[in-house]
Amino acid sequence: MKVVTVIGNRPQFVKAAAVSRRLRAAHDEVLVHTGQHYDDELSTVFIEELGIPRPEIELGLGGGSNTEQTARMLAALGPLLREHAPDAVLVYGDTNSTLAGGLAAAQATIPVAHVEAGMRSFDRRMPEELNRVLTDHLSSLLLAPSDTAVENLRREHVAGAVEQVGDVMVDVAMLIQPRARADDGAPARLGAPEGGFVLATAHRAGNVDDPARLRALVTLLRGVEGPVVLPLHPRTRARLEAEGLLDELARDVTITAPLGYLDFTALLVRSRAVLTDSGGVQKEAYLAGVPCVTMRDTTEWVETVDVGWNVLVDLDLDRARAALAAAPPPARPELYGDGEAGARVVASLAALVA
Repeated sequence: MKVVTVIGNRPQFVKAAAVSRRLRAAHDEVLVHTGQHYDDELSTVFIEELGIPRPEIELGLGGGSNTEQTARMLAALGPLLREHAPDAVLVYGDTNSTLAGGLAAAQATIPVAHVEAGMRSFDRRMPEELNRVLTDHLSSLLLAPSDTAVENLRREHVAGAVEQVGDVMVDVAMLIQPRARADDGAPARLGAPEGGFVLATAHRAGNVDDPARLRALVTLLRGVEGPVVLPLHPRTRARLEAEGLLDELARDVTITAPLGYLDFTALLVRSRAVLTDSGGVQKEAYLAGVPCVTMRDTTEWVETVDVGWNVLVDLDLDRARAALAAAPPPARPELYGDGEAGARVVASLAALVA
């Protein structure tokens, strides 16, 4: 079996760590990096830390609007798929790279397998929601991480085969968390007191592209009680600098450059809580047993809210303070599988093209 895998941003590099090595043990994989995230800290470092095979093809297509970026990816992926003629195309998550990889394959009548299928925030204002819905409806194989995702897909009557394989991020967490708990390098460098700081991330367009919401975000981060550590996404840094808010934020928040996955996880497992607008970080916090406060009014990881480990506060400072002050629930059920999702993905792919 020959598979072309299309990835392009931080979460997809991490997820590929659970699948690519298993896939290559018995099959032929061509890993294509679109370049959607071209900052070294958001791409190459994950190859080095997680043992992901270095991409055979790097397209370097970052930058521009969502429409422009997706169009460039489609233009590049069409000829690439004709050249390599894979049995299937594998895509992850909900990015422009996901949609472009899936659409280019579907138009070439190549089966598409979508890892993390069925996730829904039901907020069509988010580009990620459009990407994931469209990709699900053009996929031949929908690899869902949870029962909720399966129900979403069945309710939408998708055309492809739906399989609940668990979440590949559980596989990665089981691999990385023991190393992260033993590695205090990043917390020591930043002077982050164990269990005494909030780890924050912010990059969603809905929070950083609107100047009024960006200022509300800064007010929230500055208003949180106790130390806050913020690895700053390049997109967010650019918006803060453009609005003259970076220095104001830095007066009360410890700002660092983007971190590798191991360093980020080392901070995560030592934090008292996470404050984020990232879908992936919400789930990483849950898997690490760290309470999460989400700076959005919707989430695709609804199970984490249902069991009380995640609270949606949008950009409301009072609600964020209350959520951060609350004690975590006594139980943390296994929501996303047993750490063998990567093996199930490979087996399902092989069955698809058999």
